[in-house]
Amino acid sequence: MTIIRWNPWQDLNTLQRQLNHLFEEDMLPSTVLERTLTRVPAAELHETAEAIHLKLELPGIDAKDVDLQVTDKAVYISGERKSETKTEDKGVVKSEFQYGKFQRVIPLPTRIQNTNVKAEYKDGILNLTLPKAEAEKNKVVKVNIESAVG
Repeated sequence: MTIIRWNPWQDLNTLQRQLNHLFEEDMLPSTVLERTLTRVPAAELHETAEAIHLKLELPGIDAKDVDLQVTDKAVYISGERKSETKTEDKGVVKSEFQYGKFQRVIPLPTRIQNTNVKAEYKDGILNLTLPKAEAEKNKVVKVNIESAVG
């Protein structure tokens, strides 16, 4: 019987090659990826004493393709990034852009005045200014302190 030394790095290299092969474009068609990936816009939330400022990243989307609804507790956004249709006789086109519908619900940390929301859309960034409700701005909570006898 021949003794063969075990090399753990060899096994890791084999595993890496198998994983790479699994994710090659021929093995995993883009239609499968499109069904499994959820598209949501990235968000950034900043709260001040007067308002909540929400930024949403919507590159390549026209403002008319965005549906924005605001309640006093949350922001609901949905829309669609439409693909550009090109007809070419020759050549191969590969794209990592994500097209299709998206939706997202962003809960807000405090109640807002949803009738006074300001929205600005520029360079693929949607900026929302959500003024806080008056009750939230001046919210003071009375705390009862119990003294320990002992």
